[in-house]
Amino acid sequence: MALYQLYSHPAERGYRAGLCSKAALFLLLAAALTYIPPLLVAFRSHGFWLKRSSYEEQPTVRFQHQVLLVALLGPERDGFLAWSTFPAFNRLQGDRLRVPLVSTREEDRNQDGKMDVLHFSLELPLQPTEHVLGVQLILTFSYQLHRMATFAMQSMAFLQSSFAVPGSQLYVNGDLRLQQRQPLPAGGLDVRYNVSVINSTSPFARDYDLTRIAAAYQERNVTTVLSDPHPIWLVGRAAEAPFVINAVIRYPVEVISYQPGFWEMIKFAWIQYVSILLVFLWVFERIKVFVFQNQVVTTIPVTATPWADPRKEHLS
Repeated sequence: MALYQLYSHPAERGYRAGLCSKAALFLLLAAALTYIPPLLVAFRSHGFWLKRSSYEEQPTVRFQHQVLLVALLGPERDGFLAWSTFPAFNRLQGDRLRVPLVSTREEDRNQDGKMDVLHFSLELPLQPTEHVLGVQLILTFSYQLHRMATFAMQSMAFLQSSFAVPGSQLYVNGDLRLQQRQPLPAGGLDVRYNVSVINSTSPFARDYDLTRIAAAYQERNVTTVLSDPHPIWLVGRAAEAPFVINAVIRYPVEVISYQPGFWEMIKFAWIQYVSILLVFLWVFERIKVFVFQNQVVTTIPVTATPWADPRKEHLS
């Protein structure tokens, strides 16, 4: 097979030096046009650097057994009843405090070590003249991710429902969904939101105001929300019967958005670059064959010879 050599015969050194420089210049230009444009094409086509990626994971969620309840009464009573698992909040309620019967149960339905659903039941005792028209309920959870982004936070599910007629029972069935304003960082442990949603040690009423709690919670970049609760309001309560809240809250698999690490970014960029580079290599290889075979750039073809001492001169 003929090879195109850039060095010249000693007897024709001056002539072949010119040919060598031209061929070298062409090869240098061909290499530049082969390897640099794919990088520019990949970069300008957007998405060269992977700034955000996503994956699926079922979070590790556990109910914290923290509850804050406000039951809105009918207009004839012009008030509300309240209760929570926070002693400081209960002390602030005075005569409006009403202690309910609460029962909870979490299930791991697929036996994978992670809880899948919470069954929550609350029975609020009422006097015959008290009628519930609305409910505001906060439940808190611990929420953890482990696969790509290691993340831990204290979150909540907020339920609010009101109706025109007094009810006997409120039934809700929804999902505790993750909401992200920003992707989570990959690697390391992110515990910036692993603080209590409600300041249970505060003796001040303002720290238990639902408006302030919700506003502070929404300032987070990562939260949970009770999605599609589909509340069912049942009426017809007997005079001595309690008002009942039954809730089924599932912990579904989530699509987690995260910031890729350095090597994942490099791997993604390299795949894009190489996929375009292969096309340029194929094109410019045929261009070089055409140029040399048709002597567009004058070269001297020689046959391949066994390895020899480069200090010796070989005369034609």
